[in-house]
Amino acid sequence: MIIITDARVAELVTRLTGKVFAPPFTCAGIEKDGEVIGGVVFNVYEGNDIHVSIAGKGWTKGFLADIGNYCYNQLGCNRITSVTEDPKVVRIAERLGGKIEGCLRNHFGKGKDGFIIGILKDEYKF
Repeated sequence: MIIITDARVAELVTRLTGKVFAPPFTCAGIEKDGEVIGGVVFNVYEGNDIHVSIAGKGWTKGFLADIGNYCYNQLGCNRITSVTEDPKVVRIAERLGGKIEGCLRNHFGKGKDGFIIGILKDEYKF
């Protein structure tokens, strides 16, 4: 597995989530056998907070630790915010220390609500 940061990561996350990301954003992904299998897009950086969108597979503890290190230590954020309609993503975020903070009605289209997940620096498991 190779960690990559090129446009293919945002393309994968866009394709799998249906979300369009407007610059500026950064991203990190996992490449296996020449194919991008997982990715993270970091956008809406607000100093104390950054929004993170995740899609795909191949997550390792080291990669998750790198995500936390980037957000909390390099950028100096105190929280990560993620919005998802996928209950599996909610469970993963909760295992990382996140909490459901609310619901954005129709965020992903009519009848498709988004869960707001917040992961505070002090609660991040890695």
